[in-house]
Amino acid sequence: MVSSQMLKGILEGCVLKVVRTHKTYGYEIVERLKDAGFSNMTEGTVYPMLSRMEKNELLETMMMDSPKGPKRKYYFLSEKGKKELKAFEADWKDLETYVNGILNPKKKEDEA
Repeated sequence: MVSSQMLKGILEGCVLKVVRTHKTYGYEIVERLKDAGFSNMTEGTVYPMLSRMEKNELLETMMMDSPKGPKRKYYFLSEKGKKELKAFEADWKDLETYVNGILNPKKKEDEA
């Protein structure tokens, strides 16, 4: 299980990526995260994050009819959110390289 402290910084970038593909609502975001392996993800974690991301102008919202029940709040990326996602993806690639360099170091030829 990934520690909550480590997950906190990564989760927002993952939500940006989920929302990037199409307009979606909170419960669907939770389900997409669970399907990707974040099995302990709850609505109680995601909904406050969505509100914070909306307040920080990373997400925009729109109320739309639901096939079942009342209207739903759908989320989509703002221009600022698109830039933030691009930065997250670049940062993630760098971080992945650095961590893999520590966890799986390549042996120098003279050590072989």
